[in-house]
Amino acid sequence: METAASVSLRTVSESEYVSFLIGHAVDNNFSVAVWRYPNDDKKHLIISRQHQLLNPEVTLEDLPTGFIVAPFDRSGDRIFLKADLRFSFSDNTLDTPKHPEETSSATWLHTQLKNIGAHSPKYYTSSYSPRDTREKDFLAIVQDGIAQIEQGILEKIVPSRTARVPIPTGFNIVQTFQKLSAGNPNALISFVSTPEGGSWLGATPELLVSVEDKTLFKTIALAGTQPYHEGINLKAVAWTQKDIEEQALVERYIISCFKKIRLREYDEHGPRTTVAGNLLHLKSEFKVDMHATNFPQLGSVMLRLLHPTSAVCGVPLEPSLEFLKNREGHQRQFYSGYLGPVNFNNDIRIFVNLRCAQLQEQYAVLYAGAGVTIDSVPEQEWAETEMKMKTLRDALDATVK
Repeated sequence: METAASVSLRTVSESEYVSFLIGHAVDNNFSVAVWRYPNDDKKHLIISRQHQLLNPEVTLEDLPTGFIVAPFDRSGDRIFLKADLRFSFSDNTLDTPKHPEETSSATWLHTQLKNIGAHSPKYYTSSYSPRDTREKDFLAIVQDGIAQIEQGILEKIVPSRTARVPIPTGFNIVQTFQKLSAGNPNALISFVSTPEGGSWLGATPELLVSVEDKTLFKTIALAGTQPYHEGINLKAVAWTQKDIEEQALVERYIISCFKKIRLREYDEHGPRTTVAGNLLHLKSEFKVDMHATNFPQLGSVMLRLLHPTSAVCGVPLEPSLEFLKNREGHQRQFYSGYLGPVNFNNDIRIFVNLRCAQLQEQYAVLYAGAGVTIDSVPEQEWAETEMKMKTLRDALDATVK
């Protein structure tokens, strides 16, 4: 009989590794996160034996290596998954360890090789299950939002909706993750499963806060939506006044956050047209040299100021939050919250949780929103949410049966 010690790590495929590790986490009541950065083929996975609920004042820079998940509701608990085990995969194999944590993780995994085989891992589900948003109800919310804008109460509002889709027979989370990765190269692809928060799968294009090597801060303004067609000339894409103004509102929101902390030294690039899966958006990028500005905790400070951004909530913030609370009819939970690796290879990369699905046993709950301005047409906003949900619909439909 073959023993673990006699088997080379490279005889096991990436899919088998990831399936085993997700299953191991759930079987032991641990938390797990898997992700792939935008425009990168490498996959990363961490297992946390006991996740933490973070105090609102905890700064990201002081945390150990891990992964954070936060809800849309600013008063809700932020979940931090400390990386008790961490792995990276590329070219369909486990990477050679480069950090002490990876070395000890690989050593542990080597002892588990006899248990690794082709199977579909389980995942956590949550008890909350919102009903589908009916089209007529969503159109009514959009119309109410436009009326509030016309009255000067709001400048922009971003209502969201839900749709439940059956999880197909033979659903495999690893295959679905791979399908999302192939179809959305410019997005953060993530799967996060915790006993408390359930399981969320997503392909988000929107960076919220990035800190590279404790020296360079980045954030983006992303808004405006239209379908992407293969071969389209991005420089020739025309945008409506509504899209341009919507994107400008997000830019102004970021700049207003800089002003609150008296930060004047930043670089702004854009807006330009960018591809996100089956969609096009307008995108501007902001960068700050943290050494030059002497602001070592800029990532945490800006995260508190930015979330929730005007791209997922509205302008002004407080009236927008009140409108959504009264009119949406469902809890957003982790949709339009944020998530991402913290102090992983000395970087922090937090994204807005968009193009996502909450996984239940029999179905997945899809979430999508649309930015409503005074120029909005309710039926077009519904169509925009349909385009956004297509990202996850396609991935779920492609599951091997």
